[in-house]
Amino acid sequence: MLSQIVAVTGVNLRSIGQRIGSSSVAIVGIAGVVLVFVGVLSIAEGFRAAMTDVGDRQSVIVMRAGSDTEMTSGLGNETARIVMDKPGVMRDENGPLASAELFVIVGHPSKKDATDMNVPLRGVSPTALKVRPYIKIIEGRMLTPGTNEIVVGRAASGQFAGLTVGSVQNWGQNRWEVVGIFDAGGNVAESEIWCDARVLQPAYRRGNTYQSVYVRLESPEAFQTFKDALTTDPRLSVTPVPEPDYYAGQSEMLHQIITTIGYLIAALMGIGAIFGAVNTMYTAVASRTREIATLRALGFGSFPVVLSVLTESLVLALIGGLLGGVVAWLAFDGYQTSTMNFQSFSQVTFAFAVTPALMTQALLFAIVMGLFGGVFPAWRAARLPVVTALREL
Repeated sequence: MLSQIVAVTGVNLRSIGQRIGSSSVAIVGIAGVVLVFVGVLSIAEGFRAAMTDVGDRQSVIVMRAGSDTEMTSGLGNETARIVMDKPGVMRDENGPLASAELFVIVGHPSKKDATDMNVPLRGVSPTALKVRPYIKIIEGRMLTPGTNEIVVGRAASGQFAGLTVGSVQNWGQNRWEVVGIFDAGGNVAESEIWCDARVLQPAYRRGNTYQSVYVRLESPEAFQTFKDALTTDPRLSVTPVPEPDYYAGQSEMLHQIITTIGYLIAALMGIGAIFGAVNTMYTAVASRTREIATLRALGFGSFPVVLSVLTESLVLALIGGLLGGVVAWLAFDGYQTSTMNFQSFSQVTFAFAVTPALMTQALLFAIVMGLFGGVFPAWRAARLPVVTALREL
């Protein structure tokens, strides 16, 4: 049985070149499905990476209890001061490593089409870089507290017009000068623009209030101590969330939407690709009717014939899957764009991510299409009446 399978399958695969036209239909069809599948899902993977690769578990965001985003949170100055003084907060010679912050949305044109986008403008405290040690100034310098200076995330500088060192922008009631560009390792923070929170408050009539407090803990294990100190204080009504958990939660909605759309598009296109594969394999079986009948007459069983046809279909699908995956990787991986985060109503800049896991998933999808495309032609080949087929000799 094994020798029959090897012999028949080998003949099938060696004859693919003689049917290059019909074989190309299946390969191109499956490659197109994989290309679209990987392209759409790479958006979701890139967005999730930008939103989840943020900080570490020593960084904690404190917001008003019941708030799921900074946009819906509000904290008074006294509340922010009490939060900073709680046990578990890391301190240096200047005091606690905590940053009381504001988060507003400003309209600013995109580089691509000059359309105004919702760009996040974050007011920070002088300790902001100590709270987020993963953020580094890569061009220019850090803003000077008490001035109308701003620093811009590397991704925001690349996506939005005019955000270069030395440029001046008009937002709110102020003119802002860009004095630096910062890098945050490709995560969501790079989509933001930073200014001094004390300057931002009067510019947007926020009084002496904030929306969140970013805290650097002594260690990840200090989170429970810090949380207990906050929740047991009757003066406070706040919720602490580790920074990675907060941003991961913000990515869920859009990730699910894009993933659902990607699977739906791939499924619809996959049906067409399967019909293409079925047509290709039926053509292959029809062109080899006499050959299959001769093999059957010589004593070859039905199972080796079925397996040989399925193997050919799977090989064509795998070639198409690899072709589509490589083209998708070359076309999409690392491509910078931005989209709306529906939970904060601000633009998030991110890069498409064609990950190994996504490529593996696409190849498995291609193999499934090849399997469905070959099963019916294989069944027909196995059921060919030997006597009838031999009459064509």
